[in-house]
Amino acid sequence: MRFIALLLMPLMTTMIYSCKHHAPEGPNPLLSEWNTPFGVPPFDQIETDHYLPAFEAAIAEHTAQIDSITADGETPSFENTILAFDRSGERLSRIANVFYLVAAADNNPEMQAVQEKVSPMLSGHSDQIMHNEALFARVKTVYESLPTSGLDSLQQRLTRKIYKEFVRSGAALDPEKKQQLQKINEELSLLQVQFGNNLLSENKDFILAVDSSGLAGLPTNVVTAAAAAAEKAGKTGQWVFTLSKPSLIPFLTNSERRDLRETLYKGYLERCNHNNETDNKQIVNDMIRLRTERAHLLGYPSHAAFVLDDEMAKTPENVYSLLDGLWTPALERAKAELAEMKQLSKEEKGDDSLASWDWWYYAEKVRKAKYALDEEMLRPYFSLENVRNGIFMLCNRLYGLTFRPISAPVYNNECHVYEVLDKDNSHLGVLYLDFFPRDGKSGGAWCGTFRDQSYDEKGNRISPVVSIVCNFTRPASNSQSALLTLDETATFFHEFGHALHNFFLDVKYNGLNSVERDFVELPSQIMENWAFEPELLRQYALHYQSGNPIPDHLIEKIQNSKLFNQGFATVEYLAASYSDLDIHNLDEYAPIDVNAFEKRVLNEKRGLIPEIEPRYRYPYFSHIFDGGYSSGYYGYIWAEVLDKDAFQAFAETGDIFNSDVAQRFRREVLSKGGSADGMVLYRNFRGQEPAREPLLRARGLIQEKSSSAQ
Repeated sequence: MRFIALLLMPLMTTMIYSCKHHAPEGPNPLLSEWNTPFGVPPFDQIETDHYLPAFEAAIAEHTAQIDSITADGETPSFENTILAFDRSGERLSRIANVFYLVAAADNNPEMQAVQEKVSPMLSGHSDQIMHNEALFARVKTVYESLPTSGLDSLQQRLTRKIYKEFVRSGAALDPEKKQQLQKINEELSLLQVQFGNNLLSENKDFILAVDSSGLAGLPTNVVTAAAAAAEKAGKTGQWVFTLSKPSLIPFLTNSERRDLRETLYKGYLERCNHNNETDNKQIVNDMIRLRTERAHLLGYPSHAAFVLDDEMAKTPENVYSLLDGLWTPALERAKAELAEMKQLSKEEKGDDSLASWDWWYYAEKVRKAKYALDEEMLRPYFSLENVRNGIFMLCNRLYGLTFRPISAPVYNNECHVYEVLDKDNSHLGVLYLDFFPRDGKSGGAWCGTFRDQSYDEKGNRISPVVSIVCNFTRPASNSQSALLTLDETATFFHEFGHALHNFFLDVKYNGLNSVERDFVELPSQIMENWAFEPELLRQYALHYQSGNPIPDHLIEKIQNSKLFNQGFATVEYLAASYSDLDIHNLDEYAPIDVNAFEKRVLNEKRGLIPEIEPRYRYPYFSHIFDGGYSSGYYGYIWAEVLDKDAFQAFAETGDIFNSDVAQRFRREVLSKGGSADGMVLYRNFRGQEPAREPLLRARGLIQEKSSSAQ
């Protein structure tokens, strides 16, 4: 059943406004056939008021499909129960995919009001299905007959996955506990929406407006962007900086005004932590309480144990083992980085006291002094168009793909649309690209699907429609090129890896589409390994004005600085991973002072230095409270063990662009979805367990060769 996965979809929203919904006249395009190029959503016909009636109709249709399964008088079988269940809810899935992706990328008050109504509606609908006793009895019958069923391996895996999903959703509970669980799920769905609303409201409302004295040290492109932001905000004669990363990070990196760096960074750190109407601390408490209660109802000691039982890691202890193995060397490296910065600070102002808002500024000074590398001299070689072309080039070289611009309906005029052609020139899918921040758009970057890969009842493959959404630095004017930072360039490669995973997916059953959450970042993170390889840089990193390739001396500087600031980056990430796991691994809930809890588990227990803040603090930790990553933020580093080891498979051949290895990676990993456990898929590709050494070496956490497996 496609619908179950929808409940894991990030609920990215802004402030909720009450509004009345009036269904537009005529047929609802969300419920009609999509007679568009390659069947993409008819965005040019969809109005906000179409969504709620479409959800209501699709839920009713899905309910009827479930009723048909339970009313079948035949003995439960794979075909009349498991397969029928797997194929149910297609329309609901399609509508929800479109709605939630548009709500994240192009929101407005009317969309927010629909989301407030739809989220608990979907939660309740899912509970009604998963707690349907007649349906579960049929699924259980097929599951228990597996040893003598004669089903093939994929049919057996689908049956086991569906049975486990029912059990994890409370199907085996007694009626009273089911009712309790349904109430918990409904409350959680609303709290997720409220958490996201509060965060996006604070992101939108905070600005730092400065006069010309606040521009000291800032590059021209940063000043120009701030002037445009001020004009938009009605701050004539001033310059405006916001909490979005394209504004925040350049300011923290370059501003000579320490007081302003402090103001901006504290604005970022203290989001939803002000004891006002957008404060998220009580919501965090309520969510932890409800998640812990749910875990206990389902027989797990903690929410973390419940979540991880269905992931590669399996237990909180295994995650802690990975994090603990990285924490000490990462913290030691970060302390060494801090010592270098303090020395510079002392030489510069006779004082080596640094705070967290000083880290980017002095780290950049170290980079310039140690590697003679200035981000601003690199940006002209990383125009958005050139980076996109470099990714297209890499995909063609590894997998033989071609990307052809097409005209198709879009949800926002800033979107670009491409048909993706496979090696044999056959249609593989459709790609939407949406690059720049704007009002109503969530921060960060993500990849999703407007339509998943699937097979129809006649065995025809239905191609995916994939969306990549980013928040890259917007060009100063429409006539200029957007010049990306190295971090933004890596982000583009990363999200494209997710897109390739979706394009290459070739799974017969909908229920086998998804992989474990701590495996899902492997396809994205492995792409980052190619982003700054010299051979590829010489092909795509062309000066946006002259067209000249990036000179070798700049490539050498990029290579030499690969380990720059890796202690900080690793510690900042690991701290957030610990925060996530620690608060979700509580076996009993008691009211939590979230700020004190964070300080206790990070600073007091693990020795996090005050000059580094965790990447996310609880009141704005969207990944784990409204983004589907609760107890799973560790997954990026878990998958990095895999991606660094997997890239070795290319390097060991002497050709990192080896198309034979790429095709094996596609065949054994990217195309398989959840048709086998992630570690099984990985071993089928690599021929061995993943080693941690490539990760440790890539992050500069070891110097000498060692060998240890995950």
